Amino acid sequence: MQKNNFYSKVIAGTMTWGSWGKGFSKSSMIDVMTHCVENGITTFDHADIYGGYTTEEDFGNAFKEAGIDREKVQFISKCGIQLDAEARKNNVKHYNYDSEYIIWSAEQSLKKLNTEYLDMLLVHRPSPLMHPEAIAKAISKLKKQGKVKSFGVSNFFPSQIALIESVIPVEGNQVEFSLTENKVMYDGTLDDALANKRMAMSYSPLGSYFRKDDEVSKRIKNAMIPMLEKYEATEDQLLLAWVMRHPSNVFPVVGTATKSRLSAALEATKIEMDKTDWFVLLEAANGYEVP
Repeated sequence: MQKNNFYSKVIAGTMTWGSWGKGFSKSSMIDVMTHCVENGITTFDHADIYGGYTTEEDFGNAFKEAGIDREKVQFISKCGIQLDAEARKNNVKHYNYDSEYIIWSAEQSLKKLNTEYLDMLLVHRPSPLMHPEAIAKAISKLKKQGKVKSFGVSNFFPSQIALIESVIPVEGNQVEFSLTENKVMYDGTLDDALANKRMAMSYSPLGSYFRKDDEVSKRIKNAMIPMLEKYEATEDQLLLAWVMRHPSNVFPVVGTATKSRLSAALEATKIEMDKTDWFVLLEAANGYEVP
């Protein structure tokens, strides 16, 4: 099992790098990934579905020309979701965790990313039809072949992880976690990560704060006012610091593709948020004090 400190504390999420967002050219993608690596963000989070099954290949083509040492970066990817996209026709959105499919999908990701191995492969969402033996068979083969170093899940509850762990260890769980979307603190998900030394990753770590001009965002903004000067930080840095303050040692997956914001996200790792400030922000987000 790879240790969590093998990955950069801030993970670059690539979902918006391709056609689902910025639509980067090859040179722009090289520029951003090089900026990440030079500034200490060495872990890149992918999924086969990003860009309708096209972003991995766009990234891989750029990476091939970037001249970055593969041993100094980490690639995480996900598989299992079946979308109806131009690159892959499906008559209904569904999940596929048959052994043969997981192996095929992982090999496709390797080919597209121009790499011989994935540092971690995640099954993207739990399926009502998934069978732990089928998943374990595929992951065991991929690990034995050196194509996958670690195995994890995404959006799984503890009971679903326990099902998979009845036959194979689960080394990470990537879930939605932020100040405004914090239910994983209460449903056992982060408890499970902490208790089992499972790598906890948070996507959408800024939550809805910048997306919604609602009462929740207004309460948080007011609560942050004295903290901005106290920590010499920006709002997004405080939101990331709040996530990373949780004892499960959460690794935020930041979705920005802007170089300055990526650098700012890394600076957030230096903030040591006071416990009382953490609870002030939680109270502002929830709209009530803790019981």
